[in-house]
Amino acid sequence: MEHLMIERNPEIMFGKPVIKGTRITVEFLMRKLADGFTVDEILEMYPHLSLAQILAAFAYAADIIANEIVIEAA
Repeated sequence: MEHLMIERNPEIMFGKPVIKGTRITVEFLMRKLADGFTVDEILEMYPHLSLAQILAAFAYAADIIANEIVIEAA
């Protein structure tokens, strides 16, 4: 269900996954988190986002990593 909040459209942000209805990419939110911002701080900076949307972005990123194909070096 959370992935319904994420969309990919080649006409929006070069097709990167974004929060539906915005130009905020999943990558951008993950980088904010990696830079040390808390979810509450992100919500303060972008009050038009909801907690559910941010959590959907995190779930989407986790699913991409979980389904990543790993090739062992020889």
